[in-house]
Order: sequence, then structure tokens, then C-alpha cells
Amino acid sequence: MNGKKLLAGAAVLAVAGVSVSSAVRDETLAPPPVADSGPVRLVAFDSCDNAVTELRRALAPYVTAYGLGGPHILTMESSATDSSAGVAQKSVPDAKPATPPAQQQDHSTTNVHEQGVDEPDVVKTDGKRVFSIADGKLRVIDVASKAIIGTVDLGERRASQLLVSGDRALVVTDNPVPMGKPALPPDRPSFAPESGTELVLVDLKGLKEISSLKTDGLYLDARQVGGTARVVVRSQPRLPWVYPDQTTNEAGSLRRNREILQNEPITSWLPRYELRENGAESSGTLVDCANVSHPIVHSATSMLTVLTFELSGQLGTGQPVSIVADGDTVYGTDRTLYVADDHRLLPEIPAKPPVRRPVSTAIHQFDISQPGPPRHVASGEVGGTLLNQYSLSEHDGILRVATTSGTENRCCRRMPAEIAPQDRQPSESFVTTLRREGGTLAEVGQVGGLGRGERIYSVRFIGRTGYVVTFRQTDPLYTLDLSDPGKPRVTGELKITGFSAYLHPAGDGKLIGVGQEATDQGRTTGTQVSLFDVSDPASPRRLAQHHLPDSSSEAQVDPHAFLYWPQDGTLVVPVTSYRTDYEVSSLVLRVEGDQLRDTGKIVEPQSQDHGGGQRRTIVIGDQLWSISAGGVQVNARNGLAQQAWLPFTR
Repeated sequence: MNGKKLLAGAAVLAVAGVSVSSAVRDETLAPPPVADSGPVRLVAFDSCDNAVTELRRALAPYVTAYGLGGPHILTMESSATDSSAGVAQKSVPDAKPATPPAQQQDHSTTNVHEQGVDEPDVVKTDGKRVFSIADGKLRVIDVASKAIIGTVDLGERRASQLLVSGDRALVVTDNPVPMGKPALPPDRPSFAPESGTELVLVDLKGLKEISSLKTDGLYLDARQVGGTARVVVRSQPRLPWVYPDQTTNEAGSLRRNREILQNEPITSWLPRYELRENGAESSGTLVDCANVSHPIVHSATSMLTVLTFELSGQLGTGQPVSIVADGDTVYGTDRTLYVADDHRLLPEIPAKPPVRRPVSTAIHQFDISQPGPPRHVASGEVGGTLLNQYSLSEHDGILRVATTSGTENRCCRRMPAEIAPQDRQPSESFVTTLRREGGTLAEVGQVGGLGRGERIYSVRFIGRTGYVVTFRQTDPLYTLDLSDPGKPRVTGELKITGFSAYLHPAGDGKLIGVGQEATDQGRTTGTQVSLFDVSDPASPRRLAQHHLPDSSSEAQVDPHAFLYWPQDGTLVVPVTSYRTDYEVSSLVLRVEGDQLRDTGKIVEPQSQDHGGGQRRTIVIGDQLWSISAGGVQVNARNGLAQQAWLPFTR
């Protein structure tokens, strides 16, 4: 694909799991154009009347007798919490991984992608206190006394993550009660709005809720720079579709759904809110029509909203900015926020023959360098799909994007039976460089041919160097020279069994990989931690490997669970073992020169009782603090002697 002719037609045409019923269709409904139609760029609606007219027109081709989609829909959950985070590095001109910046404090922090940009997680610390989210409660643990000093019960809300700034915490919860969700037959899946998201601002000193903001959208992710948090949510139109039943056939249901669409007001598309603050409650439409932008071609099936909160103040409604688009991956620097939509399941547009769009990823760039709400500055598109937020990296004004194209080995994207043999294409991976030109993210260069017949399992960009791992039976680790954005190139390749699902810089030309060992046939055999020498980009090599048969690690899918403390080389990952009895523990290794030394494991006393085990381990002084759903365990960093166990009461 030539990125300078970016496809606008597929910018926001993804509705997860849509499979349009072919039983009843109106062939007079013209689908939106899908050919090259110029760059992906956003424009604002000039009035609410024009907005609702445009949204109805855009959505019309996708309406069936079952609302949006057919009677049997493959539903898939979006990656609301990105499964890829890690410690970021400052940009460096050479090809070696930079040594992680020395931490001035004597405690570790959340393992994040970009330095200075915090990410939400289940555990936070300021070195004096540890904050944990588990079983619907926010707990505060005092480090000095090793005691739980307070608990905030969040009730029925399913708390999942938090951000902390000083004595304030922003807690992300899933609201189990949808806001205005239409009644649906119990056996009929649909793209009705998901249960809402509720953001709760908590006073960590007074141990009480300050305010809460509920929206009817699905939480995607958030980023925090200083005391400012930006939260991305995705909402869908709230339309009261009807369905075929004993009294209405498909033709009648389709006719009625088209009537419903043409009579729905603009408020059915705009996200709604409920705010509790200062003892008062308010509700309404979260965003005005004037603050909504849209691509030239879109499907009106989803809306992304970016909310901005100063955690030192009140929540309010978050100064919302919305675009008519879908999204599933969030990546941010201290000045820029990106939201990407990799079109997980592309709908078939009602047409003869069916219109199939090339698999691609739309990317929207927001400027967050100034106080207040973000400002959309550019959009673009690349071929293929992302793995996670680590597939994106900005360096010196260039956005690097790693994607996999083709239909082979596309895990969890599209069921193989849905792809006709003649439509299947061999997979391969690319790294594409983009630069903002006006309102467009335009292609500068591209290198392809990575892992033909395979897909990406991990990506890491460090300065002007990229590392990409693909896998099917063996694990090629590719090194890439990105010093010339117009001519990115592969400089080296290492083929070994197994794969790394997460890559982390260890300084001095070394790279740590966490993933799975595998047989020559590609069958995985258990957790492996690898230490790579990438000081010579043309000849990467593995220095050491630690393998735990019949096990897996949460760090493979969520690197927030990964800890590397460069001061002494301490490396900790949670491991679930299935070899004998089920056991969840924390594997503690130490990077010593070219070796990985096994220093032991941490097993909490009650891991069998609450069905959990350590999820996060942090360094505080000379101690390792391991936090799970069951409690907090403190061990000496040297020798791992247990010093305290603080069980959580339910």
C-alpha cells in the first residue's frame, strides 16, 4: 500500500463482529465509496441538523433486520487495557538500547511505554504508600509500618485500574448498569451500547469519594502527564432496534429498523453522562455537536471521546472532544496522544458482489502539549493491523508503526471460516514511518517482508532502532535501522525457537525478552526469559535463557506485570505453573553481565485460597513488595526472606 494515498474509505468502518445478514437487503442503498478517496482527515459538523442527517446517511447501509449485523454475530471484546507497557527510553542516536534513566527515588514505578507518561494499573506507589485495586476496594498501605491504613469501598462498581497524583486517585470502574440500553431479546446479540464506564475521583488522605462521572461508553485506555489525566472512551449509537419474531418477519423488521434510523435524534449518537459532585447530581449529553469531528467517509457506528481531568480539582464532565470513529489502541507521549483503530472485524457492506475492504489501521493524532482539552491535528492510515500500543512509537516527529497484513495467522481477528480461500493472503509484517503534513499523517518510508507467513508477537522501538519479533514455528528477532525515516531497513535477524511477547531494554546493548519457549514445530512449552546482545545490529544473539516448563506469565500479555530494577539487575515476572499443582508465584532473576541468575521465587501464603497470586511486584528500598488480590507480601530484595504478609479482608 502506498501510504501517501491513504485510504479514507476504511477509516471508521469497523464494527466489532458485524456480519450483515444477506436475507433481506435494499440494493438501492448505496454504500459509502471505498476506493482511494484522499487522505484520512477530519472535519467538524456545522450544525446539529446536518450532523444527524449525515449520521443517518452513513449508518443506513449497515442496517439489517437485526439492527446492525445478522442473527449470528461473533462478538469480541476490545482491548480496553492494552497488553503492552514498558519502561520508555529517551531517544538516542546510536543503534544500541539506551541504559534506562537512573531513577532518583528508591522505589520503582509502573512499567510504562514512554518516560514521564504514566499509565493506569492495578497498583501504584509513591514510595511511602502503596495503592491497590482489588475486589472492588481501593486500599492504602503504609510502607513504614507495613500496615493497611485505609480502604475505600467502591460498592458494586467493578474497579479495574487507577492513576495517582499526590493525594488524589482516579479510579476506572465498569458500571454494571447500562445507561438507557434498549431492551433486547436474551438470545439476540446486538451492537447496543455496552455497560458504561464510571470514573471515580478519590481523596487518598480523607479516604473518601470526591466525585464520579459515569458515561455510556466503553473505556479504552488513559494516559497521565503530571497531574493531568486523559481518558479515552468509545460509545455506540443507542437505537431501539426491533428483531424478527413470531409476529414480524425479516422484511418487516428491516423496514421498521430503517424507519427507526430516520427518526432518531442526534442525541442517540452523542455519548451521555451522569455526574455526582459536591452533593449534587447532573446528567445530559456529554459533548456538543460543535465539538464532534468526522472523516469524509465514515459509518457512524462508533464515537471516540477524549476526556481531560486535572486530578487536583473536580472531575466535571472532562472537557470532552469527540470524533466519529472507532478505536482500540491508545499510545501517548508527553505532548501527543494517538488513538488507532485496526478494524478488528470489518463489516460486509450490503452490495452485490459484497464489498470487502483491505485490512488497515486508521490513526488519529491529538496535540496535548497545552493545558485543557486535546486538539486533533492529523489522521492517517497504514496497511495491516497493530499488535498493541508498542506497535507505535514517536521519535523526532516521526511516528513508527509496526503492522501485520494478510489473513494467515491473524489470531483473534477474524474467524478462518469467514474468509473464503480465494480471499486468503499470506501474512507479512511491515514497519512504516509517518510524518504530519498538514492534517494528514503521510507515509515517509516503509520496510516490509518481515516474517512471511507469520505475525508479530512483540515490538520495541528504542531511539533510532526497532526490534520486531514474529513467530509461527521459530522466532525471528529482527533489528531495524530507522535513522533515515525515508529508508527504514532490516539490519539483522536472529532465529531461535519460541518467541518473546515483551521486549525490555537492559542497557549496554542488551535486551530482555519474556515469552514462551517452543518446539521446532512451534508448540509452546512454558515461560522463558531471554537476554539478548543487540550491540551489533547486524548480528543479534541470545546470551542467556531461563525456561520454566508448563507455565505462563501475565507479563506476556500485560507488561505492567514486568519489573526490571537496573540498579542491581533484579528482574521479576509473575508465573503460573501447571506442571504439578497449580501455583502462582513471582519468579525472581538477576541480570549479571551476560547471565540470568535464578535467585528464587516468591509465593504468598494464601494464593490457593483466593485463586490468585502475585500480580505486581515493586521495589521499595531494599524490599520487594508483591501485591495480589489476596494481600501484600514484603520480602527482602537480597535473599527473598519474607518480612511481612498483609492479607486483604473482604
